[in-house]
Amino acid sequence: MDINGKISEELNVNKKQVNSTIKLLEEGNTVPFISRYRKEATGNLNEEQIRNIEEKFNYYTKLEDYKQTVIKNINEQGKLSDSLREKILKSEKLSDVEDLYLPYKKRKKTKADIAVENGLEPASIKVMLGEDIDDEYLKNFINDNFKSKDDIKEGIGNIIGQSFAHDKENRDYFRNLFFKFGRISTNKKKKFKEEFTKYDVYDNFSQLVKAIPDYRVLAINRGEKENILSVKVVLEEEKYKSKIKEFLKGKKLNDEIISMGLNYGLKNMLLPSLEREIRQTLTVRAEENSISLFSENLKQLLLTPPLKNKRILAMDPGFRTGCKVVALDEYGNLLENTTIFPVEPKNEVEKSMKIIDKIIDHHKLNLIVIGNATASRETQQFIVQYIKQYDKNLKYIFANESGASVYSASKLAKKEFPDKDVTVRGAVSLGRRVQDPLAELVKIDPKSIGVGQYQHDVDQKSLKEKLRNTVESVVNNVGVNANTASYALLEHVSGLNSNIAKKLVEYREKNGPFKERKDILNVKGIGAKSFEQAAGFLKIYGGINPLEITSIHPESYEIAEKLLNHIGFKKDDILNKNDEIRSNLISFLNDENRINEMSESLNTGIYTLKDIINDLLKPGRDPRDELPQPILFDDILNFEDLKEGMKLEGKVNNITDFGAFIDLGIKENGLIHKSNIAEKFVKHPSEYLSINQIVTVEIIEIDPQRKRISLKLIK
Repeated sequence: MDINGKISEELNVNKKQVNSTIKLLEEGNTVPFISRYRKEATGNLNEEQIRNIEEKFNYYTKLEDYKQTVIKNINEQGKLSDSLREKILKSEKLSDVEDLYLPYKKRKKTKADIAVENGLEPASIKVMLGEDIDDEYLKNFINDNFKSKDDIKEGIGNIIGQSFAHDKENRDYFRNLFFKFGRISTNKKKKFKEEFTKYDVYDNFSQLVKAIPDYRVLAINRGEKENILSVKVVLEEEKYKSKIKEFLKGKKLNDEIISMGLNYGLKNMLLPSLEREIRQTLTVRAEENSISLFSENLKQLLLTPPLKNKRILAMDPGFRTGCKVVALDEYGNLLENTTIFPVEPKNEVEKSMKIIDKIIDHHKLNLIVIGNATASRETQQFIVQYIKQYDKNLKYIFANESGASVYSASKLAKKEFPDKDVTVRGAVSLGRRVQDPLAELVKIDPKSIGVGQYQHDVDQKSLKEKLRNTVESVVNNVGVNANTASYALLEHVSGLNSNIAKKLVEYREKNGPFKERKDILNVKGIGAKSFEQAAGFLKIYGGINPLEITSIHPESYEIAEKLLNHIGFKKDDILNKNDEIRSNLISFLNDENRINEMSESLNTGIYTLKDIINDLLKPGRDPRDELPQPILFDDILNFEDLKEGMKLEGKVNNITDFGAFIDLGIKENGLIHKSNIAEKFVKHPSEYLSINQIVTVEIIEIDPQRKRISLKLIK
């Protein structure tokens, strides 16, 4: 198989682009580096396209290796024909190779295998050819293992049934029937029939295989795993009756044996095998889509705009153990911590107000962050009362506590705050999540962040790899301050890993901040290749070279300086936000002829030149700053205040296959079902909504008992 040609065809990408991308990957370049700094080689392919090429290449490479293994195994059995070899080599899917290999695969001995060993195969061929047979003919095959005419008929039928079940064309035919007419059928098991479970909707449930949504597949799988549901894939006999008739010969004895055999092959081999395959196919599809959704949600969450220059009072609420309070400067450094008891059971409201007022004034804090778990709404009421009573020009925001406990007990947290307990570390994490969400959230296993759907039910290896790629993509897209980033953030930079990231931080702590990117080469473990991959994503603020606050790679510094010189400026001028520089650079971008001339003059690619210009236009740019800012509050709204028809502003904080959950500034999230997102049919909520998006919604139904809020998207 021409693997690169096949990838080119499937992904609708020029083969030359595929060839170049594979070559770059094989040379040890990372996807972010290739995507950003090798655009001329790839023809400006984006990260997703490059990862798709990498994924397809790995799949087809493994497929070709497996084909050779299958051919070798069949050949060793002395059963490899030229036509079979050709079919295997031409196969483009693993399932096709598996179907062709099935009759020759080593397995536990079946009734059909025993019948073949006892010499019944010639009789099975005769029966299937429609040649005349009778009782006298069958008696010729009687032996110690097949002692009667009925035994012989059964043995011949078993051979026919197994041959039928293992035939690739038959498997394809029934596979298509399953996907067209098959139904997933589920029931609660007897011992749960009278009990209330979260799977009650799946009792006496049935849906077409082709119509069942992914989230339902995963829910059913979980119910089965918890031993509450029994699950079957059902194909009505009526759908394949005509196929069975094709094998009948119109002769009584032949047809009796054939019918018996096909029934055996269907019930014992083909249908159970395909049922497992259909379940697996549905599961893989559902898991892939769930992982992709989780990945997209995570990406959007990590891109949450940081609230810069905020000095924060972060609060981790609690009842009996009190509310942990920490003060953080604008860089996330811990200034002070204490514990207050403003809610039940102590209700020390006035005392708590005096304590936080003193902390806020002393450290000049300008934002309050409240964790959204236990006692959060009671703490919110306390804060709103404090703001009004003390006449403070302050606002507050909720921080999602998902994963905070994971961080607070981690080695990194212990190293950052060795003399503080887990509750203080957790409160610090909440505050930092608002100041710089990306820098803080990368310290936590993505599965603990709370934006997934059935994340614990999917293939964990695939999930981990996909989420790792997502974090890597976001970190390198945003860029990292080489002098302030934690090793947890640095380890996601292209070309670095956990060990090198730790050594970089240790070197920085020992020798002081880096003055230039090239100083990073002094860190043990960073060689020329690692530096090449990482340098453009590591930014140096306040260093020797102003270009190093941009994403311009050191290999292109000379080009950037020549470009600036051409329009009458020096690299130091980019820090002055000079309008003349901007207008000159913008005129370049808007004039293809000038771009082409400059590209030739500087002997550099057009894609690279355009990237350099864009970086010079926005030195130190943070792409997150261009996204909607979080909502800040200074008052309070309760569930009891809500009414149907009310219009509110909220923030999307999770997206699933069936809808989006909206933070309305109260304890309970609202749900916009996908049927209430637009007037037309919505295939998936992500077509219209994204994590952190600020939306206006209308309340269409309130369920006071279950405290559920149904919403409709307005804009």
